[in-house]
Amino acid sequence: MRRRLTALVAIALVATATGCGEKQEELKPGTTVPFELMLDFFPNADHAGIYAAKAAGLFRQAGLDLKIRTPSDPAAPIRQVAAGRVDLAISYEPELLRARDQGLRVVAVAALVRTPLTTIISLPRAGISKPSDLAGKTVGTAGIDYQSAYLETILRKAGVPRSRVKERNVGFDLVPALATGKVDAILGGYWNYEGEQLRLAHRRPRIIKLDQAGVPSYDELVLVASQDALERRGDAIRAFIGALARGTHLLDRDPAEGIQGLLRANRELDPRLQRASVKVTLPYLLPPRGKPFGYMDPERWRAFAAWMHAGGILRDAASAEGALTDDYLPGKGPS
Repeated sequence: MRRRLTALVAIALVATATGCGEKQEELKPGTTVPFELMLDFFPNADHAGIYAAKAAGLFRQAGLDLKIRTPSDPAAPIRQVAAGRVDLAISYEPELLRARDQGLRVVAVAALVRTPLTTIISLPRAGISKPSDLAGKTVGTAGIDYQSAYLETILRKAGVPRSRVKERNVGFDLVPALATGKVDAILGGYWNYEGEQLRLAHRRPRIIKLDQAGVPSYDELVLVASQDALERRGDAIRAFIGALARGTHLLDRDPAEGIQGLLRANRELDPRLQRASVKVTLPYLLPPRGKPFGYMDPERWRAFAAWMHAGGILRDAASAEGALTDDYLPGKGPS
């Protein structure tokens, strides 16, 4: 199955939208304003909180007439939000940092999934239960530079010479490459999706999470706005995040009911897989104890940006500065 992260090979520079200096709109009780969100991929369990909120009418209650769009290609969301064609987009911390490093005026305004989902997955026949077991094995990736950097960091921490592990670019066919024995393990699938898919198929996947193997932790999925949109549509963005928070809490209280909005939005989804994925993902859709919904840790972002810079992925070591704001989260900013 194609994964959204594996297709993000590069981000093209685009001009940001005009509108600097315009007065920020005010949401009036009893009315709605158009608001567009672009997903990172087709609707799936990572978006369950969004669809729970939409099904419950929470965005409309917040004054938003929400339209959800899916991208024509996986690199589109950041380009679209930077160009002002959508109000918010879902993307990834590594991609947002790269976009800013290339000059795009985009900002993360909330964490949607606050932990790495990208993982190393293998099947029992490969005999891989810990990073050091990768010695002498072939690992399939989608050829993305930071996937190679993840692998190098993991091997270095495990004391495995890079020359002992073969990396093979299998493109989007990560799970087929693993299932057919073309590779011994894959790095690029998600533990909450491909991992669950293989588990439900009784393939007994073995999973090594990146942040438990030496890669600095990061927010896998984030809500991204342009700097211009924050100046023009800050009230609407704040209202969206508040409604999403309430929808995610509804999903947490009753996952069986909360997931129905997602399943109606994408009839091609396997309900059994989506329910399993939501179950394991829910703790990471919710904030850490004592923090507001969507909280992002600036220090953690700086550490991850420093790692990307050290690996030659970012040109500017300070790419995390200004890359995120928690000011639009529930309980933050103007009441």
